[in-house]
Amino acid sequence: DPAPPLQVIRPEPCGVCGSRIRFGKAAFKCRQCQLLLHPKCREQCPSPCVPRPRHHAWPREGVLADFAPPTPPLVPTLVVQCVTEVETRGLTETGLYRVPGAEQLVREWKRRLLRAGGVLPALSSVADIHVVCGVLKDFLRGLKEPLVTFSLHPTFLQAADIPDDAACGTALRHVVSKLPPANRDTLAFLMLHLLRVSHSPDCKMDVFNLSRVFGPTLVGHGTANPTPLAIMEDTPRQCKVRESPRCELCPGHCHHRHPPSLPAQVVARLLSLPPDFWRGFLGTEQENLVPM
Repeated sequence: DPAPPLQVIRPEPCGVCGSRIRFGKAAFKCRQCQLLLHPKCREQCPSPCVPRPRHHAWPREGVLADFAPPTPPLVPTLVVQCVTEVETRGLTETGLYRVPGAEQLVREWKRRLLRAGGVLPALSSVADIHVVCGVLKDFLRGLKEPLVTFSLHPTFLQAADIPDDAACGTALRHVVSKLPPANRDTLAFLMLHLLRVSHSPDCKMDVFNLSRVFGPTLVGHGTANPTPLAIMEDTPRQCKVRESPRCELCPGHCHHRHPPSLPAQVVARLLSLPPDFWRGFLGTEQENLVPM
């Protein structure tokens, strides 16, 4: 709902392309969300409006809650927009989230999105969808604390290590509910997204592959600066996994693809929980987040 053109007094970035609108130049501003954009970018204006976050611009780094909107579901707009773009045109791409995007473009788009705050430039202009995937992963990696918080990290590992599937699922549901609201909502949103990716035959990214990619990003280690010993403890030796009696399908040596690290094992177990469990945290508002 743009108002009539106005003259810019203080230079600000365009909410669509991210380029600065210079002093004295014409611009449009939405009456509802206050989005400011170049006249040439008007046709690319996102619809419906995205409410502004609590701050005009996001910090360069912080915990997830620093980037979350003020009302549920507490999923950062950057995460929503990246996921929406990936699901719009990326579910036919082989190796989604595994194939890296150009590092320079990933850094530039992440910087541009963080600078824009909650009113983000359109990602449709990013030609390579792997760059969008890279922005999402880099944003999550750059948080001061992973989605699985340091305080709950041991509990998640213990829950995911329970041999009985039913008991494991019950324990994981319980510990997920203890996460801070923004972490819990964003984890739920990402789990539903990754399940959709895993169901795409073109992507060739099953739960095992996705858990390997997202284990270090979503779960990480128990501290911001883990010791070499902590890293080793989070990476079980493959021989022990292969000889584990817990794999009832393989009485001798196990030939199934077990996640190679404890963080990856946590993500694989989380992805095995029913989608309705995750939808319960997003409520009816999930329809406003991403096409279902």
